[in-house]
Amino acid sequence: MPPMPPSCQPYREAFHTTLLRTGAIAIIIGAAIARPWASGGLARWSGATLIALWPALGGHFVELFFLNVLRPRIPAARAVQILARILVWFIGGALLARAMAWTATLLAGPRPAPWLVWWLGGLGFIGIELVVHLFLQIRGRASFYNGRG
Repeated sequence: MPPMPPSCQPYREAFHTTLLRTGAIAIIIGAAIARPWASGGLARWSGATLIALWPALGGHFVELFFLNVLRPRIPAARAVQILARILVWFIGGALLARAMAWTATLLAGPRPAPWLVWWLGGLGFIGIELVVHLFLQIRGRASFYNGRG
């Protein structure tokens, strides 16, 4: 494996830190989806949390793939980096959405149209990542917008 350029330091985080953060996000999203305070919602909370874990934890690994595997191997030109990252987000989001739909089907949920899953998953994941990186940018951290993250 070729060495990374100085501007592309690999992203590292302890797995328990990742699991705690993404698990908390999934629990909160699961609660929002299932509305445990509504009739029968508490019973659906665990399933909704499991489904929400796909974009929360899976999304972390999509981002790690770009940062630590793909980014060091593509040209450093900003336009190439942006296009590659958005493409990785779209493909990753589509795959995660498919996994979410599969999990929902296993939990006796409705079957959405496959084309809808792919497109909404890919575009939705791009939107989520842009918002997450906006918050990173506002906090002065490395992000998609400043080219450091």
